[in-house]
Formats: sequence, structure tokens, C-alpha cells
Amino acid sequence: MRVASLNESLRNRLGNALTPNGRLQRVWRWLAIVWLLVLIGLGAQQWHLWKSQSRIDTDILALLPQDANDRLLSDVTRRIADANARQIVVLLGSADAAQTKAAEQAFRASLRDSVEGKALLVESGSIEGWFEQARAFYAPYRDRLLTSDQRQRLQAQPVDGLAESALAALYGPMGAPRLTEWRQDPLSLWPQWWQERALGSGLRVGDDGLLEADGKHWSIVQYDTVGSAFQLDGERHIDTLLDAATAAADRQAPGLEVLRAGVPLHAEAAAVQANREINTIGWGSLAAVLLLVWLAFRSLRPILLVAASLLIGCGVALAVTVLVFGKVHVLTLVFGASLVGVAEDYGIHWFASRQAEPADRRWKLLRHLLPGLWLALLTSALAYLALGLAPFPGLRQMALFSVVGLAGAFLTVIFWFPWLDGGEIRATGFSRWLGNTLERWPRLHGRKAVLFLGVVAVFSAVGIARLGSNDDLRSLQSSPKTLIDQQIRISQMLGMPSPAQFYLVQGDDAEQVLQREEALVERLRVLSTRKQIGGYRAISDWLPSRQRQHADAALTAKVEPQVLGKVGQAVGEPLVRPDYAAQDLDADAFLASPAAMPFRHLWLGKVGGGLASVVMVDDLSRTDALTLLEAQAEGIPGVRWVDRTADFSKLLKHYRKLMSVLLLVGIVLVFAVLYWRYRAQAWRVFAPTLVAGALTLALLGLFGQPLQLFNVLALMLLLGMGIDYGIFLIEHRGDASAWLAVCVGAASTWLSFGLLGLSATPALRAFGLTLLFGIGLVWMISPLFRPPPHDAPQ
Repeated sequence: MRVASLNESLRNRLGNALTPNGRLQRVWRWLAIVWLLVLIGLGAQQWHLWKSQSRIDTDILALLPQDANDRLLSDVTRRIADANARQIVVLLGSADAAQTKAAEQAFRASLRDSVEGKALLVESGSIEGWFEQARAFYAPYRDRLLTSDQRQRLQAQPVDGLAESALAALYGPMGAPRLTEWRQDPLSLWPQWWQERALGSGLRVGDDGLLEADGKHWSIVQYDTVGSAFQLDGERHIDTLLDAATAAADRQAPGLEVLRAGVPLHAEAAAVQANREINTIGWGSLAAVLLLVWLAFRSLRPILLVAASLLIGCGVALAVTVLVFGKVHVLTLVFGASLVGVAEDYGIHWFASRQAEPADRRWKLLRHLLPGLWLALLTSALAYLALGLAPFPGLRQMALFSVVGLAGAFLTVIFWFPWLDGGEIRATGFSRWLGNTLERWPRLHGRKAVLFLGVVAVFSAVGIARLGSNDDLRSLQSSPKTLIDQQIRISQMLGMPSPAQFYLVQGDDAEQVLQREEALVERLRVLSTRKQIGGYRAISDWLPSRQRQHADAALTAKVEPQVLGKVGQAVGEPLVRPDYAAQDLDADAFLASPAAMPFRHLWLGKVGGGLASVVMVDDLSRTDALTLLEAQAEGIPGVRWVDRTADFSKLLKHYRKLMSVLLLVGIVLVFAVLYWRYRAQAWRVFAPTLVAGALTLALLGLFGQPLQLFNVLALMLLLGMGIDYGIFLIEHRGDASAWLAVCVGAASTWLSFGLLGLSATPALRAFGLTLLFGIGLVWMISPLFRPPPHDAPQ
């Protein structure tokens, strides 16, 4: 009773102050002006900020949490992603090599002659001419470049046998192709070294320089985007350019097959998809809200003012988000588009109450509504802020965007509506009908309530028993299937390893890193020979450690002069081995040379307190591949197997469980607050949301939808928003205008999140589907537990 009397006292004081002659009314006028100035200032600041560059981010990694226990891996993952973040690879394939060449020229010419092509794409990374440059670079170090088989052969085979092989290579008509003069490499070691590396790359390149795969000759074309791959505007710029170039190439080679891959293509596809969904969800929600407002009030003024509050709320949310984070993720905008269905509650509640009040009583009406509006804002804001508890940068952006958007719409309603809404709001047939449906809605109490809850419990138990979980990061993939299929095929044809699984090799200096990598490579070579993996990419294959260089140089310096001596005796003239570089092949010199171009991304350089490299593995399709590869790192200091997909999946599982616990804690805390306010009537406010949450989980289970972190976060949001309906019904019990506001607000919220459930982004779809069920159910169930009109809160 003391709480109720304090609340009534607060209302009386506000009522006295907010009368036309009240002093606070003048303060309210200044607050409205201050709010207008804040909006003008934010608008000017944002115009200046967006004029310089786009602030929209589509990088999917920006949504993922940073592993607080291993910042090193987060840094390494980002470096690997950045290495190819701007690269686009296009393969042009035809059964006729000449047609493939002609198609390549037409493709390049189309992009080169396009004004937009020059602005967006630049040719890069061509391997044409690379072999000649690499051969010239390695030539002085030929004596210390040996394969594992060559090393064993030189150590085990007698000199006489080696000399016979060298003599056969000198005079044999079918000798192996040579890369040097015979005397510089009498045992043909260097061609074999190059051949092993070519086989290791998985590439089968013909004499014409074209890739041979799937019965076709393929040309490889590479481009880099100008600027960041993730700063896009939602239009198909790159895709359109590539389509035009493909059409030009197809005219030169009918039946040409074209494959595309690259991070920029996925980023653009995400931006285009998000732009489409923003329009669908945002404008669709706005249209639905305005239609409901029109049906309820049949007046232009409510439509314009509610629309203004929504646009101002979203605009302020965007401005503050950019100010705090420096940019706004495109999925934040998609999620924020559904905010329309929540932020309109304040305006609709105002106009629903105004239907029963004349214009000159609107200040008293404001006094009457403020406690409920503040409580509704608080519960919704807390629900959205709960999203920010998980260390997901994307979710924290969404939480900030939503809370600020709600606050912006709320402040617009309470500061401006009393001044701008000076006319009369007549009751419409639709609003009277909808408001009167409350009396026809059944009210459950006693045995009926117990029976209803019992049926809900049984149904929920059956559905929840069938509810599984899926925390696999790959289930959140939203790129178009055709693009993913092309990416997989190109990766197989070019032997491109997955950037999400790799070995991280660390050491105090370059020599230690290379020695540890060589120890790992020896194990991987065994797996590759057994066909347990497709292959691997290691920089130590191209940059041996000094220790290995010394050993191999000493071995060739010992064996080759003996072989030359034997062959010299056979041919009747002395043969002298030429001198090679006195210095070892140095890491800095190698990385700075053109020879390192295809492999430079494997060298991370300074990481933590030392240096590091990565070893990547091809073809992880075997079911036991990941377990097998993880075992290869055991016993080698500084080497660890990294599976970022599994790491992020474990992190998603961890936070799903953590947020589930926090949801249960939140349920207890919310009930405690409601009990403090409503005492014995608290269950009437709380039961609808709890029942709706249980039924939502049951429906997800029955429909075969797995439980993910985003379902749990949606349930937290349901807890905050669903309570509002019960609060409005018990604060304004028996009031048809309150039920009208609940129905119009719930319907618009339900439509907004229903549209979010249509999103092609799995995370947003899971979120929207959960709230589609939850909001609809709590809307239908809330009036069942409303108290009788004559009961007052305890």
C-alpha cells in the first residue's frame, strides 16, 4: 500500500506541475526545444561524418567475439583474413586452349576499358613470369635445395650408381628436362625439387600456361578491389562488372565456364542482401505500423507524429552508434529495422489514450501515462541491453542501436506530442471494436487457470524434449549457395587451403620457426603420401632453415664432386663442380624477392614476443582429418593446431549456456520487481510471458529448429517486451484504450519481427522466428490473466 501511495503522490505532483498554468510546463517547452537542438546538432555532425566516407561495415568477422583467453589467435586470424580480403579470383574454362586464351583477353579488356572497372578493380597477383623470376633467385642456392627423397638417395646410394645415373642423363635422348647446364646439376636434383613443389601445390599447368582440370583448359585471372572489400553500399557493382566481362569472354568462347571466388564477392552479396532486407523489414514494418495507426485513429496527425517519432528514433540510434563504434554493421541496420515495431508503442499509447480525453486535458494525460511509459521503456531497454552482455561486437552494436532508438522515440513522444497534438482525436469504429474485445476475452482464474497451465506444461515438455541445439558456426553462413559452390570448386582446383584451420608455428627467431615447421612438415608429408590429406602449404618448403641448408649444402658438396670425377673418367676429361653462394638463403631476402609472392602470406612475422608462420592444409573432407591433424602437433615445441571454426562454435555454445543461465536469473529478478510492485497480483503480469516463452521453445522443437545463442537472446528480449503488455493491462485495468494500445503495439511488433524471421541471415532469422512465436503468444495470453476491473494492485 505504501508503494501505491508513493506512486499516487508522484502522479499528483506531476499533475499539478504539468497543468497549463504549471511552472514545469514552461520547463517542458524548453526541454522540447533542447531536444530539437540536439537533433539538429546530431544531424549536422553525421552529415559531415558520412560525407567523408561510408560508415557501413559488412565484415562478418566484426560480429564474432574476440577470444579473451587467446588474443594471439584473434590477431593471427585477422591477419590471415586481411591477406586475401581484397582479392578476387576468376577461372575461365573451355575445352579448347586457344578459345580460353581469347576469352581471357576479352575478359581483361572488358574490365580494363570500363570506367567503373578501373575505379573498383585492379589486376594483381599474376603468376605469369613468376617461375623465371623465382628460378633466377634460387639459382645461387641450388646446392642447398633438396627434397627428402633426394637427401635419402644421396646418403644411401653408392657413388658409382649415382655416376651412372648422371652419365645416362648426360647422353640419354629421353633425359629429364633441365633447368641448368649439366655440370651445374649432374644428378638433375633441381628439376626434381621444382617438380615436388609443383605437385604439392596441386596445380596441373600445361605447356601453354593454362590450368588443366575437369577436362578443360583454365585461365586464372586475379584482381584486387580498390579500397576495403567491406565498404559497400548495397548495390551489385562488382558482380555487374564481372557479368559484363563474362559476357564479353563468352562471345570468344561459346560454352565458356566461369567460376568466381573471393571475399569481396561474399561481402557484396551480404551488402546487397542486407539492403534488400532493410527495405523489406524497415519499410514493411513502417507501412504496417502506419496502416494500423490509420485504422485505429483515421487521422493524418497520428500517422505523421508516430512516423516522425520512429524516424527520429532510428536516426538518433544510427548517429550514436557511429559515434561510439566509428561505423555501423549492416546487420545492425537490418536488426534495427525491426525496431520500428517496438518504438511505436509510445506514440500509439499516447493517441489511444487521447481518444478518451479532450485536447485541453492532454497535460494531465501525460501525467497519467508517464509512469507506465517510463516502466515500459526501462523493461524494454534492459532487455535490449542484455544482448550486450555477450562479448559479440555485433550484438553490442545492436543493443546500443536499439536502446538509443527506443529512447529517441520515447523522448520525441513525451517532449513534442503534448505540443504538437492539440486537436481532437475521435474514436473510430475499428478502435471501439478492438477496445471492446477485451471484455469478450475470457479471464482465467481458479481451476481454469490451473487446467490451462497444466496443458501448457505438458505441451511444452513434449516440444522441449524434441529441442536440440546447434552451435556450429557454419550454420550461420548466409552467402548465396551458388557463390559458396564456386568458392569450394575453385579451392579444390587451385589447391587453396581453408583459412579457418591451420598450424601456428612460433619461435624466438626465424631460424627456430623454420626448424619447428620442418619437423611438422615431415609428419604431414607422411599423411600426404598415404592420401590422408590433400597436401599442405609451408613456407619452409621454399625457405629451408639455415641448419637444413648447411646440411644439404655439405651433402651435395661431398657427393657431386665424386660423381663428376667418376663421369670425367668415363668421358676422358676433367669435370669441376662450379661454386655456389657462400651465404645462406636469408629469410628477409627471400620475403623481399618476387619468388616469395605466392607464399608471403604464410609468414606472419612478429607475433607476440617472437616470430610466427602458418602451415595450411588442403582437403579436410575425411571425417577423421581434423583429429588426425591435431595429433601431428603433439611433441613439437611452439606448434599448435588451430581450428577457428571449432573455436568459435565452442564459444557460441559457451555463451548460449551462459545467457540461458542469465535468462533464468533475469526471470527471478523480474518477478521480484513485479512482486514488490503488485504483490499478490504479480503473477498475472508475469505468467503470460513465462507461458509464451515455454510454448515458443516447444514450437521450435516441434518444427525442428535447433536452439542457438540467438534464440536465447530473443527470449531475453521477449522477457522485457512481453512484461509490458501485462503492466499496461494491470495499470489501466478494464481500460479499452489501454487494450487498444496493447493490440496495435503488439501487432506492429509481431509484424516487424515476423518480417525479420524472413531474413536470409540465419542469426537474424532465428531471432525473428523466436519473437514471431513469442510476441504473438504473449499478446494472446496476456488478457487471459488480467485482473477483474474492481481489484486494485496490492
